[in-house]
Order: sequence, then C-alpha cells, then structure tokens
Amino acid sequence: MKNPLTLTVPSAPMFPSETYAMGSSRRPDGATLTVTRQSLQLNGKPWTPVMGEFHYARYPASEWREELLKMKAGGLELIASYVFWIHHEETEGSFDWSGQRSLRDFVALCGELGLHFVARIGPWCHGEVRNGGLPDWILGTKTRTDDPPYLKKVAILYGEISKQFVGLLWKDGGPVVGAQIENEYGGRAEHLLTLKKLAREAGIDVPLYTRTGWPGLASPMPFGELLPLFGVYAEGFWDRELKPMPGNYWSGFHFSHLRTDSAIATDILGKRDAKDDADATRYPYLTCEIGGGMPSSYHRRIALAPADIEATVLVKLGSGSTLPGYYMYHGGTNPEGKTTLMESQATGYWNDLPVKTYDFGAPLGEFGQVRPHYHRLRRLHLFLQEFGEKLASMPAFMPDQRPTGKDDLSTLRWCVRSDSKSGFVFINNHQRGTTLAAKEGIQFKISLPKGELLFPDQPVTVPAGSRFFWPFALNLGNSLILKWATAQPLCTVTKGPKRTIFFAETPGVPARFAFEKTIKALKPGQSLDLGSVQICLLSEADSLQLYKLDKKVYLSPASLSAEGILLHLRADDPKLLAVKFFDGESFRGVEVSKPRAQKLTVGAEVIRPAGQPRTIPRGKISTPVATAPEDADFAQAALWKIVLPPSLDLALDPLLRIHYTGDVARLTLGGKLLTDNFYNGQPFEIGLQRFGPEILTGALELAVLPMPQNPPILLPESVSGAKLIKIELLARYHATVP
Repeated sequence: MKNPLTLTVPSAPMFPSETYAMGSSRRPDGATLTVTRQSLQLNGKPWTPVMGEFHYARYPASEWREELLKMKAGGLELIASYVFWIHHEETEGSFDWSGQRSLRDFVALCGELGLHFVARIGPWCHGEVRNGGLPDWILGTKTRTDDPPYLKKVAILYGEISKQFVGLLWKDGGPVVGAQIENEYGGRAEHLLTLKKLAREAGIDVPLYTRTGWPGLASPMPFGELLPLFGVYAEGFWDRELKPMPGNYWSGFHFSHLRTDSAIATDILGKRDAKDDADATRYPYLTCEIGGGMPSSYHRRIALAPADIEATVLVKLGSGSTLPGYYMYHGGTNPEGKTTLMESQATGYWNDLPVKTYDFGAPLGEFGQVRPHYHRLRRLHLFLQEFGEKLASMPAFMPDQRPTGKDDLSTLRWCVRSDSKSGFVFINNHQRGTTLAAKEGIQFKISLPKGELLFPDQPVTVPAGSRFFWPFALNLGNSLILKWATAQPLCTVTKGPKRTIFFAETPGVPARFAFEKTIKALKPGQSLDLGSVQICLLSEADSLQLYKLDKKVYLSPASLSAEGILLHLRADDPKLLAVKFFDGESFRGVEVSKPRAQKLTVGAEVIRPAGQPRTIPRGKISTPVATAPEDADFAQAALWKIVLPPSLDLALDPLLRIHYTGDVARLTLGGKLLTDNFYNGQPFEIGLQRFGPEILTGALELAVLPMPQNPPILLPESVSGAKLIKIELLARYHATVP
C-alpha cells in the first residue's frame, strides 16, 4: 500500500481589512456590493458569482433575450462585454448605438432578466478587433498614453458610454456593477489612473473598477485603485510556434498560488516568466479570461476538447479563485463596418482571424449552439451557487509533494481549500495534449488544527483524464456532518421539512459517504435517507442534465431555460424534449407537447472544382506568420451551390452543418459574406433563421479554398485540397412548459 498523500491546513488566518478605492456600493433598495481581501461581498456576505463574456455588438439584438436566458440557466450572474470603440465611432464624430450596437438596450435587458453587467470600456480592448478596437482615425495620436489629444477623444468616448448607462448603474438600482479600464496594458500605472479618473468624471460610477492582472506594469499601481483580474487558456491561437501546447500552457493544468499566466498573449507580450505583483494576495482572486473555448487563427487551428476547458476552470477554483470569468462564454459574428473589423497582419496586428466569425468554440456558439462544455461548466456553477459563500472563506493549500514541473506526469495534481475545519479536495488528472495515467493507491491525509483526516477509508484509483473535487467535514444541515465523500457535491433543494443534497459520481471511483459512526456506499440513482436530510447520487450522465432554475431542480436531456413561469426546452431531436422535476422524493416526468420530427434535406451542386492551392505568404510585421487569403484568392476555391428545400420552415431554426476539408470556407448569400471558417477538423455550422427570408430564394454558395501540401500552419491532421464530405440540415426544436 502506498503512503497517503499529505497536506497541512493551518489555523484559519486572520485577514486584515483592506480599503479599495471603488465607486458607489449601495443601491437605492439598500443592497450593497463591496470587496474584501477574500472575495466580492453581496449584502455583506461572500459572493462567488460566475461571469461570462458576450459581445452584444457581435450578436443580433432580436436574439439577445434567448441567449441571455441560456447563460442564466448555465449558472451565470455577471455578463461582461467589451465596448469596442470602432464598432460605435468608426467615423469620427458619428456614434452608432443602434440595433445590435445598442449598449443601453443590452444592459437594460440584462437587468430585466436579473443579470448584472460588467463593461470593459477600453479604450483599447483587443478582442481580435481591428486596431484592438481603436478607430482608424485615432491612430494619429499617441494612443494608450496620457497624450492630451488622445485623452480628449477618450473623454468623449467615455461620455457617450456613460449616456448609455443613465439609470442603469448599480447606484441607481440598475445592473451595471463594474468597469474594466484598458486591457493587457503594460505601461505606466499613471495612465490607468488617468483613464479611471476620466471614467468617473464621465459618470461611470460603479462598485468595481478592474484591470487585467497581466502584464506587469512599468510603474507601481497604488494599492486598491483597480482590482486585478486574471486568466488562463488551455491553448492559444496567438503563439508564433507551429507545434501544439508550446511554452507554459501546461501550467494551467497545475494547482498553484501563482495567479498570473504567462502563456496569455505571447504575441503581444512575448515569452516571459509568470510573476505576481507583490500585493497580489491583498486582493481577492478574481478572473475575467478563463478560456471558454479558443478560435483558430490562420496559422494555428485550435480545437479544444470540453475536458480541456473544464480542467482549467477546476484548477483555478482549487487554486483559490472566487470569481470564474470566461472569455468567451458566447460566440458571435463581427458586425458590418466600412472596412473589415477583424484583426489581421495587414492592419499591423499579430494574427489573421476570420473576417466574420467570432464563434470562439464557446459553450454557446455563434448561432446559439449549446455545446458539451456548457453542461460541464454548468455542473461547476451549480456548486458555486450553492456553496460559493462557504468556498469564498476557504484559502487554497498545496500538498507536501507537488509535481516538480512540466515533465512530471506521475505525481497527482491536487490541493485543498479549507477554513481549517471543513473543505474540499480538488483533483485534476487531465492535461491537453498529454495522457495522464491513472494514479493508483490514492488516499489523502490532511492535517487540520484539531486532528488528522485520512480519506477515503481505503485507497482508490484516480482514473486517467479525470477532474473532480470531494468534500470533507461538510455540514449538510441540521447539524449533520459529512466527514468525507468520494462524490462531487452539486446543489441542494428543500421540499417541506426535507433537504436533498445532490452529488455526482466520480466515474471509476465507488461513491462512499462517511459519517461519524458509519460509511454508506451508494450507486448512481440511489438515495440515502438521513431523516431531515437525504443524499441523492446521480450518474455522470444525469449530473450533466441537472438544472436548478428558480429554486426548482430538473433533469433534462434538452437545454433548459426559465422565463417567468415558463420553462423552455431546446434540442436537436424532439425525443429529447423531456424534463423531470424533483418533488422532494424523486424525479417525476412532466408532460411536454413535442413537435413532430422533420427530416430536412439539403443539396450541394458543384459550380466549379478547386483550382491550384495558393502559395501562402508570411505577414509583413515584426514576427510574421502565414497570412490568410484575400478575396481575390477565392477565384481558385471549389464552389458549390447550396440547395435548400423551397418549403423550409425557418421557425425550425435550422442549422446547416458542413463537413469538409480544406483551408478556408466561406458561405455567401447573393455574393454577400455571411460567415467564414478556418478549417480545424470541426464541422462548419451556420444558423439560417437570422438570414431569412432571403436565404430561401437567394444564391447560397459555399466556397472552399484548397489547402496546399505541407502548409506553414498548425493543423489537427494532414489535409490537402478542398473536399465537401457531407452537408446536413438540422432542425432545432423548441417546446414550452408552463
């Protein structure tokens, strides 16, 4: 038998109070939003909300409501968005806040749906937008400095943003709770303070002022002026190397007290050591850019697996984060502009991105697709909504034996968050691009101030690729203490006198629940009645179908969201439009009026075969990489006419799914580009409803540029030429339950 893995939790530390120079924290109804060294505080209690980025200007306004409801059902409480200057003032002096550019309408809708909003007001935002979001006409000034001509224009921008927020700020009872100043700024701190001053003078008075915690600043930031927020990505499109997982991405899969991730933005910031500011631990550990996915740049075609994303989130939570913030949580499409609004080497930036799509491989896609990691992340968010207040008071502690570095794949990656009495053990045995073998004979010995805890009672095997957390000394209510469990807590619900706590099995590990005098084993689907409390163990599959909406718990293979008294169900198969609710004892089915399944057909007629693959040039920047094709290059693309059924009902929200191989694909309607795709091994998907009714009668064409042999591109597999493998037309079904 192996020796147990050991860790010491000291007596609960006494955190001194800190003073942060934030804005108005009190709402007219008396609610407060403040900051402590450990966490955000809502109404004086620790708050661990989930934040997700959704760019309003990259999504049709008519579809905002449905998507925000999905985000809320996914467990989000904070919606974040860049305010891209170039999207609103592409021509100097002519601001456009209309349609999908209406920041005010978007923020008001967030408030209506019970969501809070964080504005990332730049002026430089990046977001893979042309000039980092700066309009072309401002480039004649000394941007991102205290140069007076530049600041004069920034003051006008902030004033216009402030007008959008009239009556919508937290202090007015509205949803706007935060403002990020600049982004990925490494100059002097004085400039950030100038921008904060301009924002406040413009009337952007919010409880939270933030900045990205990377890179390091050229001069010290006075303590408490801007909350640093951090990030992690499983892998990036921006690296200059054409190999998977270069640099320090491996560190995102290791538990650590270090908050800064040096793998972010190596194109802009270069390779560097990860180093936190000396005062980092005086701030709560907040994040704004945990990668919810990753787009493909032209030279690096990234496709993340759901496990990659789930693992990095779990590692951040285990390492002490009290605000998981995703970039992106919802994908989108670049709006129309007078010129391309996307970053490219031709505009002096580091990477070539698609012209239209900003899908990002996010949990919710460019056309509202619900992806597998949406459900995996929701499972974590359920826990945070239920236990986040407790978790926020628990610092992170690292084990006595930790992995020695990048090449140590045999040492188990784990840590503990604890308040010195109870806590959670976080385990991650997954890393992108690397197989982490099963770890056998695992037991944990945690030294607490009042004694040692050894669990499980018998050593277990941590399966390859697994990532999970287990509780110890967890108060289940009514003074009932769960000494430890080998299952992951999800959420609770109270019906009458009984409280039910839902757990998810850890696949490959027997689920055991230890109490003062007994240990109970459960199988998925079984419950344990403890009088006023019961434990319900769900299978892995059922745990990914669990929702808690408006204090009610549901199981459904469909995507659920709630709006008032209505429950919305969405699925690609009408058979999946089913839902069960928990009645306090078991799950009971609800009658759902299901639409009939529709077999949709689609054709593809060859207009012309592919011509010769192009010779791919490199960009004309300091660190160039392969450049994306220009419009003229598509004269050599294979071209197909897409033939839709003439009677296609767009109310079915049909999704066109194109399986192809090649270099770059474009879908046009009457010659106008709808969206595009850099091939990365995944299907090219396009929602058709938003393009109706023209989509039913116009010339819908697919162009695929052939891939040359051995291109200077990181690809998931070797491909060449241009081939249409299969094309599908899928209905997306919807049902409503009162």
